[in-house]
Amino acid sequence: MILECIRRVFASSPSAHLDGIGEALLKDPPNEPVRPMSDQELARAIREFRALPVSGRTIPKLSRRFVEIPRED
Repeated sequence: MILECIRRVFASSPSAHLDGIGEALLKDPPNEPVRPMSDQELARAIREFRALPVSGRTIPKLSRRFVEIPRED
């Protein structure tokens, strides 16, 4: 499940927050959108996301997580 991948990357210990998300997804799975995003809508969403400022804690935390992930060779 995608939540397990997220947990491995971002949560080093058990997380009640991620557990709550998992339970909510099991109870009420997300519906597919009425129509897929257009290329323009996707490009706009990516630009908006990339324009958001990064917190000072984020980069070192993610760097540690990516170093800790075992690589499959």
